[in-house]
Formats: sequence, structure tokens, C-alpha cells
Amino acid sequence: MATTILAVAILASTMVATPQPAPAGRTGAAAPSSRPASGPLRVHPTNPRYFTDGSRGPGGSLRAIYLTGSHTWDNLVDMDRRDPPGAFDFSRYLGMLQKQGHNFIRLWAWDSTTLDSRANGALGKPFVHHAAPQPWLRTGPGLALDGKPKFDLSKHNPAYFARLRSRVQEAGKRGIYVSVMLFEGWGMMHGGRERGSAPPGWPWRSHPFHKDNNVNGVNGDTDGDDRTGEVHSLAVPAANKVQAAYIRRVVDTVGDLKNVLYEVINEGGRRDWNRWVIETVRERERQRRVRHPIGLTGHGAERLADMLDGAADWVSPGRLDGYGDDPPAWSRERPSLLDTDHIWGVGGSADWVWKAFTRGHNPLFMDPYEGVVLDEPRERWEQVRAAMGHARALADRLDLAAMTPRNGLASTGYCLAEPGVAYVAYLPAGGQVVLNLVGISGTFRAEWVHPLTGARIAGPTVEGGAQRSLTAPFGGPAVVLMSLSRGTAQAALTPQRPSGAPRFAKARGRHEVASLSVRG
Repeated sequence: MATTILAVAILASTMVATPQPAPAGRTGAAAPSSRPASGPLRVHPTNPRYFTDGSRGPGGSLRAIYLTGSHTWDNLVDMDRRDPPGAFDFSRYLGMLQKQGHNFIRLWAWDSTTLDSRANGALGKPFVHHAAPQPWLRTGPGLALDGKPKFDLSKHNPAYFARLRSRVQEAGKRGIYVSVMLFEGWGMMHGGRERGSAPPGWPWRSHPFHKDNNVNGVNGDTDGDDRTGEVHSLAVPAANKVQAAYIRRVVDTVGDLKNVLYEVINEGGRRDWNRWVIETVRERERQRRVRHPIGLTGHGAERLADMLDGAADWVSPGRLDGYGDDPPAWSRERPSLLDTDHIWGVGGSADWVWKAFTRGHNPLFMDPYEGVVLDEPRERWEQVRAAMGHARALADRLDLAAMTPRNGLASTGYCLAEPGVAYVAYLPAGGQVVLNLVGISGTFRAEWVHPLTGARIAGPTVEGGAQRSLTAPFGGPAVVLMSLSRGTAQAALTPQRPSGAPRFAKARGRHEVASLSVRG
């Protein structure tokens, strides 16, 4: 079996990598997936940075699934200045994901009937978006604050759940995993608190659990401020009863599909309520004898330490947890789905994608897409999408289940490796990288890859057994893949640092990871 060493080079930038002209060579662009998504996924038992679908690689070990993809706010609930809002073209969106080689989305819930994106400052629009459909029917009697019939929270909206199922199914057929967002918390936790020119309290006044918006007497505003609503807590039993019925309906709707994951809430939710939601999902899944991963996201009421101290199968750290432009290596006992949403809101770069990949994360992109909800279509977002697809193409060429962040093995401080077998090193400034191959015997063949275009060029051979320097044959972003020639041997799996050998200065953050604990 060929063994690989990989080095990646991209111009350092916190927002956008500016590529040099792409080198000539074989195309390596990410190809659309023609295979349906397999599963259900579960945390990989020996490398919990990733999931597995239960299939096995050529060597017989469980295959690791690397997740990456672009998600956008209106991919489930339509959002538009028109009322009712115009329909989102989901098939076209999936086509874009396939073209880019992505295999994961967050399918966005939206708890309120409006989005006032003026709360997002310069990224927002100078008008209020209407959001529909919602999980409950608007039957009245009586009118809600928006002048439409009040919600009947005892009656689920069949159109909503039919759309939910059809979109998860369609994504799965195209090889895309879907994290079904159960609740949305940014609005009330962040967006409605006197941000920008948006009036405070707008998410709550358009929420179905506002006392003036439903016929069931549910009032989620326990403190009476008419601004936030305490519905993402256990303080309102009547609201929790409605939420539990909704959660069970979601699980009943998509729980038989193999490409499903769940997300408790986007950027919100009190700690005890988050765990109640997880247990409510689990209880329904036990009844159905099925289990899907469920996760917690950052920038809400919980920090990373709290998210890890619980029953979530995956987490999504945020900037407040120390995961920004230069994310630390991941060494926890469950996957990190590292999302630009919880770092910048709208932001990211190709540079960040490769840093996240070599640090053991599964990078996700909060994509403005066509600019309907926030921001505008921009060339730099196309570069982020492309880098994500090419990183996934590289991951698919590796035995990812055997690889861990080992940043001390590369002079740049970015290295994903199975020592003696495979190395992925990232060069933020391009140019040259020194890899520690001391104690490793064999001849390696190099192949250079352009990380934004996928173009590939044959490189030189390199002998193990020492510190080896590699230089990209073109300027700007670069990737080098070095494969151990067939028939050569590994002398050691733990590289040695001989007397006098340089100790590479580590980049910012927590890096060296030799082992990690695995949940039983």
C-alpha cells in the first residue's frame, strides 16, 4: 500500500488567499459525488476527530468520514423581503455543493417569522425578511402581532415536515450529510439586543411562543420584558411541552434516513435545556431503535468546556473558545465541526480551511451564497468553497482514521500525520517546509497540488531518515503530496530528534497531539 506525506502551502491571510497563476498539470478538481451518503454516522472509535459510516478501507480498518461544506440561512425556511417569501432553489444549491466537492450542510431552522438583518450591521439588508414556513399551522382564531392568524401550537404544519424530509433525502442522494437544526438561538440571544438599527426585541415579537402570537396560552416571556423570551430554557414548561412534541415529530420525519445528524440549537440554549433536548431526541431514537449524532454549537450560552461535559456527539467551537484565524489542534474525544459562523459570522479564507484541516477539524463555511439574506456574492467566498473541496479530495486519498495533528513534525507548525506513514503539512507563507523524517526509512515520491484549483504536478523523490526540505515549484498557494514508494520499509513509527537537529518553533495555539482519550 502506498504511504503518503502531504504538505500544503497557501498565502497567509485572515480573509482571502490571493493565488498566483495556477500551474499547468493534471486536473485534480473536486468531482461531484455520484454515491448516496452512507450511514448512520457514528464517532470513529479509534480517531474521534472524525465520524465513520461503518465501512472499511483497503486495510480492513473503519473508514473515517471527513465532513466539510457550505451552508446558508434560507436552505430550509424561505427568507425574503416579500411576504410570503420567494422559494429557495434547493436543487440548484445542492448542485453547487456537488460541483465544489462538499459533503455536509447545516439545514437551518428559523424560530421567528422575521429576520431583521439590520442587526448584522454593514452585512445586513435595509429591510426586514419574512421567514416561512414554520413547524406549526396558523389557524387562528385571532390575529398575531404581524396581522396574520395566530399559531395553533398543537397542530404541526405538514408542509414544513414534508419539506424537511424531502430536502434531507435529496441531499443524501447526492452524497451530502445534513445536520438538522432543531432550534435557532442567535435571534433572541444576540440579534434582538439593540444591535445595529434593528429595533430591540424583534425576534421575540415575531416568535410563535409570544403570548400574542398563539391560541394556546403559551407565554415564553417569564421576565415580562417583551424582548427576549426564555423559551430556550426549562423555565417555561408549557413551551417545553410544545418543543418536545416538535422534536419527536422531527425524529419521526427524518430518523430513518442515513445522512442525518442533529444540532440542538444555533448559538443559544441554556445548559440544562440543551441537555434536555439531547435526551428528548435520544428517547425518541431509543423507541425507534436508531441513533444519529447530535451536536452543540459555540457562541451561545455555553463555552467549549460545558459543551464537552455532556452527551453531545460533536461540537462546534467558537471564537470565544479560542478558535479563530489560527485554530488550535483538536485533541478532544468527539469531532469538531469548526464553523466560520461561530468565528466571524460571515468570514473565513482558504488559508483558514487548510489550517483547520491540518489541525484535525472538519471545517464548515457560513456561506452568503447568492446574497439574499446577508452580504453579497464575492470572489473570496468562491475561494473558500474551492479550498474546502480540495481539502476533502486530499482527505479521501488518505487513511484519515490513522492521522492526528502532529504539528511539531513540520517547520510551519501545521501537520496532520500518521508518523512513518502519512504527513500533511501546511505552509501559510508558501515557499519551503522542513519535515522531520528522522528514523523513517524509504523513498518518497512527491506530487505538487494547487490548493485552489486542484492542478497536480509530479515532483522529486525524497529519502527518509533525516530532516527534509521541500520547496514548491510555483509561487503562492501550494500542496505537496509525498507517497512512500511501494516495497520500501518503515524503520520507525515515532520520528527521532537526533543530537543537533533543529526543534521547530511552533505556531500559535495548542499543537502537538500524540494521543487522545476515546469514549467507551
